Amino acid sequence: MRVSGNTSIHHEGTALLGTSAVEAPVVVTSASMEERLAPTLRRLRMRPGTLASLAGIEERRWWGEEEDAAQGAARAGRQALEAAGVEPGQVGLLVNTSVYRANLEPSVAVGIHHALGLPTSALNFDITNACLGFVNALTLAATMIENGQIRYALVVDGEDARPVHESTLRRLSAEDATRRDYTDAFATLTLGSGAAAAVLGPAEDHPGAPQVLGGVSRARSSAHELCVGSNDGMVTDARGLLEEGMQLVGDAWDDARADGWEWKDMDRYVLHQVSTVHTRALVERIGIDPERVPLTFPRWGNVGPAALPMTLAAEAPSLRPGDRVLCMGVGSGLNTAMTEIRW
Repeated sequence: MRVSGNTSIHHEGTALLGTSAVEAPVVVTSASMEERLAPTLRRLRMRPGTLASLAGIEERRWWGEEEDAAQGAARAGRQALEAAGVEPGQVGLLVNTSVYRANLEPSVAVGIHHALGLPTSALNFDITNACLGFVNALTLAATMIENGQIRYALVVDGEDARPVHESTLRRLSAEDATRRDYTDAFATLTLGSGAAAAVLGPAEDHPGAPQVLGGVSRARSSAHELCVGSNDGMVTDARGLLEEGMQLVGDAWDDARADGWEWKDMDRYVLHQVSTVHTRALVERIGIDPERVPLTFPRWGNVGPAALPMTLAAEAPSLRPGDRVLCMGVGSGLNTAMTEIRW
């Protein structure tokens, strides 16, 4: 019995018809965050500037008063449908993949379903799997399309880092905050807000559209306690998360060839956006060309599950027919997923 290895899924009839990214409007610089924490940093004798110098994040975004994360996800979904040329009434599946949720129930998906005017026949629900939810939803949607259960699927995500930022900044501003508190919360301050969406449909009806070819996933659940978060805060063992994550990615990458995948020379590697440290470590571990790795975290931060599709949407205009794109990332838990798309 095989107890260690990848899950490998090959798709043969799913097209990626449209993508969209929505930036949250309020820019929050790393310098402004550290200015709020200046008394704590002085008391703990810690240097400001590490969010930019170590993580590589100059700024991130918050939603404003006129639009929240779910509304942003609905706007992204509307834009993706328009780009795909698909009417709301044709959608058979809506999946929301956001980590952030204002309420435990109902699902975030139902509000987006209503906002977009989707038909009563459209399945709608949330998938949450840390930063990999969007990629997981693509796999689910492609499988349902190829099984003939639906024709078109809409995957959306809207993240709001403002609540967790505000609570973390208040906690770190307290007079009893320690150096360990700051270290544990550092990753929280790298988070960002934004929204993304993608539309998938049957490739046979859309010749020439980018095709979702499939990919691999792999679990390392022994590391599930290294990053634990809520709307009030997130505690992260940064070193442990990096080490375990790179081991997981490396193992999945090394085994992928045996599963029929060859990804050494892709035209673009669209990674889940975390930080300079994580990106450099991943590039070195699997031996890919860093020039083919677009970076959006310096201005968006880590936008959770929206980070990868937002980056893909930003890259889409520069991609040409025949280009091979590998979408890949690691999510708290730990899980990794790698999905190939041929443009």
